[in-house]
Formats: sequence, C-alpha cells, structure tokens
Amino acid sequence: MTETAGQGDATGLALSGVIVLELGGRIGAGVCGSLLAQLGATVILVEGGDDRLGGKWRRRAACAAGKVSLKIDASEAADCDLLRNVIERSDVVLLSSDTDHAFAELTGSITERDRIVCDVTAYGRDGPLAGQDDSEWQIQALTGIVETTGSGEGRPTPIPLPIVEYMTGVYAAGAVVAALRVKNSTDRGQFIDMALYDCGFGSMATFLPRILTGSVEPIRRVGNRHAMIAPWNVYRATDGWILVCVGSDGQWQRLSEIMHRPELRNPPFAKVADRVANVSDVDAAMQAWIGKLTIDACMTLLNEAQIACGPIVRIADGYPHEPNLDHRDMIKRIVDQANGLDTFVAGSPLRMDASPGRTPSVIPAPDSGREQVHRLLADKGARRPKAEHTAAKAPALAGIRIVEIGHYTTVPLSTRMLASLGAEVIKIEPPEGEATRPWPPTQAGQGYFFTYMNSDKRSIVLDLRKDADAAILRDLIKTADVLIENLKPGALAKRGFSAAEVAALNPRTVLCSVSGFGANSLYAGRPAYDSVIQAMSGLMDMAQSDGVPMKTGISTADLLGAEMAVLAVLAALAHRDRTGRGQYIDLSMQDIAAWLTEPAWNDTDLPALSMAACSDGFVLAECDADRLGAMKADRSRSEFDMKRDDLVAILKESNVRAAPVLSVREVVAAPQTAARRLWFTVTEDGASWPLLASPLRLTGTPPAVRKPMPALGKDNQSLIRHDRALSAT
Repeated sequence: MTETAGQGDATGLALSGVIVLELGGRIGAGVCGSLLAQLGATVILVEGGDDRLGGKWRRRAACAAGKVSLKIDASEAADCDLLRNVIERSDVVLLSSDTDHAFAELTGSITERDRIVCDVTAYGRDGPLAGQDDSEWQIQALTGIVETTGSGEGRPTPIPLPIVEYMTGVYAAGAVVAALRVKNSTDRGQFIDMALYDCGFGSMATFLPRILTGSVEPIRRVGNRHAMIAPWNVYRATDGWILVCVGSDGQWQRLSEIMHRPELRNPPFAKVADRVANVSDVDAAMQAWIGKLTIDACMTLLNEAQIACGPIVRIADGYPHEPNLDHRDMIKRIVDQANGLDTFVAGSPLRMDASPGRTPSVIPAPDSGREQVHRLLADKGARRPKAEHTAAKAPALAGIRIVEIGHYTTVPLSTRMLASLGAEVIKIEPPEGEATRPWPPTQAGQGYFFTYMNSDKRSIVLDLRKDADAAILRDLIKTADVLIENLKPGALAKRGFSAAEVAALNPRTVLCSVSGFGANSLYAGRPAYDSVIQAMSGLMDMAQSDGVPMKTGISTADLLGAEMAVLAVLAALAHRDRTGRGQYIDLSMQDIAAWLTEPAWNDTDLPALSMAACSDGFVLAECDADRLGAMKADRSRSEFDMKRDDLVAILKESNVRAAPVLSVREVVAAPQTAARRLWFTVTEDGASWPLLASPLRLTGTPPAVRKPMPALGKDNQSLIRHDRALSAT
C-alpha cells in the first residue's frame, strides 16, 4: 500500500487533450469516466444531479477521484449557461438518460454530430423495457446472474457489488475510444447506446450453449463447485477459508499423497468423472484434511504440487489485504478533499508501458474545478475549428490486424469484440486445437461455446515448438498491429517472443498479455482460474451465502479481464496513432477484480438485498429481510402463495425496487432479449450456429457479428498463399 502525491501531467497519454463531460448518474457512467480519466482525458464531473438509484453518489469518493468537479444548480440561469458551454466544448458527453431528470432540459438537445454522446442506461433505446430506470440488482435478477449464483441446495444469491454497472462502464469506455478513433479520421461524432441488460446477457455466455441448441436440461447452481471437475470448492482452514481447484487426475494423485490418503487414488475416486459423481465424499475428505491446517501451511503444500488454490481475501480496514495487490501498487491512500479524511482508492489496472493508466491522486471537493472549467472554455485554440464532415462508413478498426494466441474466455472474448469493430483477427491454435473447441454441446465435433466466443476470426494452426512455425509467427508479427495472448506468464518469451523481441520485429505492434496475477507478480508460475482470482481479490468475500464465501455464477474475473483488454488495446492504438509507437500491456485479472470491489472499500455500506420464494420462483427485493417480512405480514399472505409478478407489484407499491429472478432459459426467451437481438442464428457451410451480439452499440459505425469460428486451421493455406508476410511451410 502506498500514498500518492501529484497526479502528474496527462501529456503523452492515450487520451491527452480529450475533454469528457460526465453527466450520467449511473455508476456505469462514472466507471466509464474514471477509466477515460486514467487514460489521460480531462473529465468534468457534474455534481447536483439525481441519485434515485442510490449508487453513484453514495460512492462519491471512488467516482470523483481524478476528475474535475463542477456543481450545477439547474435552477440558476448562470449555471445552465455554463453547462451549455461545457457541452459545446466537450469531445465526449456521458449520459444516463433513464435517470438524469435534473438536467433533462439541458441535455435533450445535445447532438452527436460534432461529439461523441454515450448513453449508459438500464435497457438501451429500444425494446419493451426501454426507458425504465431499473437498478443494478433488478438487472442482475432479470439477466440470470442471480439465478446462477449460490449453492444448489439454497436460494439464488444476489451479488451486492455493482458488477453489471462496472462491466457496462468498461465496455462504454472502450466504445468511446473506438468512436474517438472514427472521429479523428472523419471529424464526425456518433451516438453510443450502452445497456446494462445487454452486458448482463452477454455475461451468461458459458450457460447459453445447451439452451440455444434446444436442450431442455435445466441450468443448476453449483455454488463454489465446478460442474465437470472435482474437487473444486472452498474449505475452512484453522484460520480462514481457502479455495482449492484440482484440475486433473494427475493433480488428484499428487494431492492424495500430500493428504496421506493413498486409498483416494483408487476407485471410486481415481477419475474425474468418479469424483464428480461422489463429490460430497470428496469434499468431506478435503475438509477433514484442510480443517487441521492453517491457510499458509495448506498453500505451501498445494503450490509445491502445482495445484491451483488461493485464500479468500477479506476486505477489512477499508481495503482488500493481499500481498500481490500491494506489490503491484493497486491500493492507494489519498485525502478526500470533501471531508479531509484519508480514503483508499484503487490504482489503475491499465498497466501500459508507454501510456500507463493514471492512478487518481485527488478526490476533489464539490465544485472545486469551476475555475479550471472556465479556463478550458477560455482556451479557444484548444478545439479544432469545425470542418466538413466525412461520412463515417468504415468500422472503427478497419485495416487493423490482430494476432491472437488465446484460450478459454478472456482473450478470445476480447478479440471477438475487436473483430466486431472491424479488425482482422487471426487466431493461432496448437495442432490439437484450442482447449474449448470440443466443449459440449458440439456440431461436427466443434463446440457451440467455442464457435460463438470466437466469431468473425480466422483460424491458423502453428506448433510454436517447431522452428518453421515459429518463423511464420515472426512474419505475422511483422504485419500485425496487435499481438494479444493469455498463456502462462513467460511462456511466449521462452519461444522467442518476449516484449523486447516483438518490438524488435515490429516497433508498431501492441503486445497485450493477460494473466491471473500479472507478469510482474509475486506469484510467478502459479496457476490461476477465474475462481482463484475471485477468491484472491476480495470478490468472494463480498458475495457470501449463509456465511460461506461464494463465487459469482458468471466468470466475473474472466469477463472483466476481457473487457479491460479491449479498452487497453484501443487506447494503445490511439497512442500509436499519435506517436507511431507500439507498447507492452501487462493486465492482471487480480488487479481488475480487486478494482471491481472498490465500492465496498472504506467501510461503505452495501445495499440491503432480500430473496423471497414464490410459487413460481424467487423475487429479489432491495430491502432488508425484516421490512420484507413486515410487508408480507400486512398482506396476511405468505410469499409462497404468490406468483413472482404479484409480489413484485406489491413491493413496488411500497417503493421497494424488486424483480423476478429469471432463469437463463427465461432470459433467452425474454422480449427485451429478442428486441435487442442479443442472439441470432447464422448459416455457414450448411451448418446453423447461434451467435451473440456485441454490446458495444456505436450507432454511426455499428459493430458487426457475421460469421462463426471456422474449422481448425481452415485459413492456413489461404494466409500462406496470399499474404507475402508468411513464409511457405
């Protein structure tokens, strides 16, 4: 943990010179503004708007850090004129039109012709739910996130952190940077329609394959377990909780020796399928062993055996206590000028060696930036004169070539989003194919999850252990704008592709590495699954169920890692457009997941959330259990006698926000899902495949999702034959 002084000059950063006006009252708009500020933009935060959702301004310190504060009184003519002038001066305006009623008259006439207008709302601008100002937790309930979190034996578990607002905010920042790229070439702005619902639906990708292919098998909650692997769970040591993930039969054999339980190496525990079938007995054996050890003793033994594990990091004394987060300087303590108190804030997770994300060093007092705003308005020369607009027809990343060496979720998802923005993405796979290719259900041996997670890419097979194939990769890098990978840290360097070697091959290439704990880490070589990162970032400490730390049903660390990679790559390309230099990006999923927990730092109260069982499922209510019980008693009815919609109506009559907890199947079939066309079917080579839409709704240069991932190595010959940069094999 470190203390910080000055924030430093933004000159030379990716968005230096960009003026952003943040009006939006949603947390997602605040997250977007914070990330743009980290990338060097001057972000003017307008205070004095509505806070009906009780989110953004309840966490003002995290929201305001690193921004210029301007307090506007909509009843004062001078303030209204000032805001109009700031709108005219801004390159980007961030709105939340479903909640921003205080400034509605002033913002209703904003045009995107000369600037970028990004509107972060619950449901976007179309569909039957458009305009409803539903909260984070209503969205969690309506997109399946709540239904898939928690133990199979218990009730669904809401996540008290604003994870969908954060996901939407990161995606919104990426969309803004993409739109700025278009504006720089055409001098034309555009409107961005960012919906929490779209991002929540997209987060369910791992649960969708069976439903999208017609299976009637229900999606079941598994708690901290894994549906296909065992043991994989949290266990209580003598001094706290620890997560253990045994990913293979070989690891189980080693663990049985460590536990001094040789009989566990035999049936009915020898094979992973047997252990899944007998998971309660396996967990009992694990708990009996771990229950006699301290966390440190257990970690030492498991790490020596190369078994993924991690303690459940607690958020205590105002911040998450974890050595690697301290090592990577992710915990900062600065003074909140609004109250003079020391306050913990997160460092920037955007670790970029040429244009690093700025860590906020100032939490401004309300309206403390008024003079700075007047100086910006007086600086007439800072804004280019208006010119004739060029039609923005080409997508944001037209002409950009990305080489991907990615597996599982994080990098494949990031490049899928970049491909939808127009980039050519060449996915390099080993001879046996990427690990998720055969995940069931499959069609002709190729999994549906893999196919839509890698849409709009090309497939080339290279065995980087062979000199000839390594030479092909070198030739590809010479033509690439971006090389992105999520191999184990150091694995690519061992093959001759370190950051320095990539820069020597092509100094304009952006190299983005995504890993569990970062390349610069205390935990070199330690395996890290999404669950381990959730445990070691404080996220599982926040999502407890009946006193047990609980991972989110969605792969939150993987998903946010992918989204941050999209933003980092776009920002690095913006920096390269100005300087001609590529750079190295070191993204740590632990950094990013810990950054997500910042709303719970500084002993901030989390929302009261209650779950009610009804005759047809569950309802999530934004109140404590006592108030929920009192309202039910007034009606003289048990919730079990009601349907979900009836209870939601009763709660809303009492001004309690509530929503039915929808199953994944209900979400897929929901009218809002259909209206936003969040999934659709395409036919390629005679086979029909479901694909997922991009949530990055740039309306001027819309992202396009067109083609499923092709068969393994389909593009080898065409690339070798038609691209001069590739050598013949």
